[in-house]
Amino acid sequence: MCAGPAAELGVTLAVLAESPDAAAAQVVRSAPVGDHADIAAVLDFAAGCDVVTFDHEHVPSEVLAALVAAGAALQPTPAALVFAQDKVAMRTRLTQLGIPCPRWVAATEMDEALAFGELVGWPLMAKAPRGGYDGKGVEIAFGPEELTPWLERGLVLLEELVDFRRELAVLLAHSPSGQAAAWPVVETVQTDGICTQVIAPAPGIDPDLAARATEAGLRIAGELGVTGVLAVEMFDLDGERFVVNELAMRPHNSGHWSMDGAITGQFEQHLRAVLDLPLGSPLPRAPVTVMANILGGDEPELYSAYRHVLARDPELKVHLYGKQVRPGRKIGHVNVSGTDLADLIERAQHAADYIQGVIRE
Repeated sequence: MCAGPAAELGVTLAVLAESPDAAAAQVVRSAPVGDHADIAAVLDFAAGCDVVTFDHEHVPSEVLAALVAAGAALQPTPAALVFAQDKVAMRTRLTQLGIPCPRWVAATEMDEALAFGELVGWPLMAKAPRGGYDGKGVEIAFGPEELTPWLERGLVLLEELVDFRRELAVLLAHSPSGQAAAWPVVETVQTDGICTQVIAPAPGIDPDLAARATEAGLRIAGELGVTGVLAVEMFDLDGERFVVNELAMRPHNSGHWSMDGAITGQFEQHLRAVLDLPLGSPLPRAPVTVMANILGGDEPELYSAYRHVLARDPELKVHLYGKQVRPGRKIGHVNVSGTDLADLIERAQHAADYIQGVIRE
């Protein structure tokens, strides 16, 4: 997704690909194959780069330390990235900053879990401090017995189960020199822990809530020293209050709408930010943009369905990732912009469902 904007900016892009046919390797000319956990492979790759950035948070700390020791320019830095890698570190720092969060505790013993459950009430949300995404590493615990396997594995983050109205996301970019730009606050819709739809801007959001949520996102970026794109996922409690759920320091699913719906899309903005170029405008191009994720189904061949949805709705923007199709895997997304929210939701979802094979008409 960065390949097109990189070409337009005159930036030479390289990617450390997991395989010769990886999605990025299909479109980026320089795509040596290597494992992001292999220190030698990562160091060899980074030696040819002016700036190294990341498309996920799972690079091991020892690899990051080796890159720093070798003098590589990392954006974001390991000191910032840890708050997206480690949920306990994130909760600790946000709490210190006074950012609204669910009530939480980092527990290693059942006594700690029981005391927290008595304080906030059951059920609890149990989260692995590291490694979880798209609903993985997260589980609702309805009683102490369900926490036993978690505690046997070591430290677990326990949070109150938040009763929320809807999910929101603040997406922004922050550069090393301190420039920042934020897109409108969006509403995200999750299905089985996977984001399936984004509406930009969030329908009917109170302007004061949007302003305070954006201010919180900008403060987090500044205080944590984030560079590049930052996604701050939030729960809208009642239309007036919010709590922060997760952080992601990279282009994020909640910002895919911006590729077609904003003056500057998140992938271009990420490149601008990590290279400390002037940031582009995040203003929307249309009153509303709806993004629908395309998830893998049982049909591995997508081209026929792709042709159909393009012909049915020429205003759609369809982005396929070149990934091998697996049930439930994110393999693409569609964007559509306009003024009629209900119509846009129907059109975006129809296209996503048709390509996935859920419908055939």
